[in-house]
Amino acid sequence: MDLKVKADGQAQSADELFDVVDEHDRVVGQARRADVHAQKLRHRAVHVLCLDGHGRVFLQRRSMLKDSAPGKWCASCSGHVDAGEDYDAAAVRELAEEIGVGVEPAALERWLRLDACRETGMEFLWVYRVRHEGPFTLHPAEIMDGAWYERAALDEAMRERPREFAGAFRHIWSRLAWD
Repeated sequence: MDLKVKADGQAQSADELFDVVDEHDRVVGQARRADVHAQKLRHRAVHVLCLDGHGRVFLQRRSMLKDSAPGKWCASCSGHVDAGEDYDAAAVRELAEEIGVGVEPAALERWLRLDACRETGMEFLWVYRVRHEGPFTLHPAEIMDGAWYERAALDEAMRERPREFAGAFRHIWSRLAWD
């Protein structure tokens, strides 16, 4: 498993290459991670929520080594879509890299699509859900902790302690349609 961990322990590299996209999510070029973020260019990312048989959601608390939202609670896994990669492949890769879950793309359900905006960090997002009970192997450069949450308890926690959660995750959570 090729985990993008630099020698200084960072969970990402400023030199990772991302596709830059237009307002319609069409690729218009490529740029380094550092440049994409510094210039607030539109790019792509995925978030995956693992749900157990009781409807609980597994969340991760991001490592303090992360360059955005360190120490904040977020989706089960999340990450950028690499240059030339599609959303589904990125979701499968991120599940394996961050929490040690290997799945076939068919196991993932596309749940929510969000356009790039300030709240998403200029990322076009696909949010996926997958049924998985664990166990999980949390990558220490990516994740400092993980926990299962009942939906109602998570709603309450986000109302009472919103700063404990990544902004993009709060944005996503408020838009999910539960069936």
